[in-house]
Amino acid sequence: MRYKIIFIFLLSSFISLPFFAQETKDDLTRLESGEDVNVLYRHEQNFGVFIHSAGGFGAAYRRGVHVTGKRKRMFEVEASNFKHPKEVKSVNSYYGNSKGFVYGKLNSVLLLRGGVGYQNILFQKSDKKSVEVRYSYFLGATLGVAKPVYLEIHKGNTTVPSTERYDPAIHKQEDIYGKASFFKGIEKTSIYPAGYAKLGLSFEYADRFNAIKAIETGAVADVYPFALPLMANNKKQQVYVSLYLKMIWGKKWF
Repeated sequence: MRYKIIFIFLLSSFISLPFFAQETKDDLTRLESGEDVNVLYRHEQNFGVFIHSAGGFGAAYRRGVHVTGKRKRMFEVEASNFKHPKEVKSVNSYYGNSKGFVYGKLNSVLLLRGGVGYQNILFQKSDKKSVEVRYSYFLGATLGVAKPVYLEIHKGNTTVPSTERYDPAIHKQEDIYGKASFFKGIEKTSIYPAGYAKLGLSFEYADRFNAIKAIETGAVADVYPFALPLMANNKKQQVYVSLYLKMIWGKKWF
């Protein structure tokens, strides 16, 4: 009788083994493909491109880790160009084939930001066809990389323009032939440190739970201890606020 019980136990274990193995394999497949809604992927990274109201565009990278089920600590770096709201491109019609330039522009500016913050879930995904809504906030440092503007200037009756750094005190608009090469004067680039604060709202819509596809919109404020020289004959500013719209792609993992 005892041997009969042992035989039945071994037989039932052998029969159920393929079903158990198949179930385990299916679970692993669902995890690897990001189909399981009940899994918390602790780590993530994403890349983004964005446009902003300061007349430019940029690129960004973020790395995040969950500190709770609905809260992530994030680190970000990004780079973007930056323009003064009063920049207007024009040409000098007095000269044939003249080049475009922005009258009054002192520097071309690139912004480099790096900061830390948190992202919190407002409405969590219930299935792969739904949208997750999150808000985030960041604090960090900004470096304003300012390269002085050089122009091609006609002096007197000369037929060949000379290349000079723009000086609003001596260069009249009617004497400007156009903008010189961007690389002219690059060795005279200056750095303006600042701090920034950012508030964003994002909508994540990827059809896999281990992937990231999102749209984010928000506002950024850069605060400079010393005014950033962008335009001549304009009030110097130490605080610049811009709005942005960003497309984001990334992945999550354990």
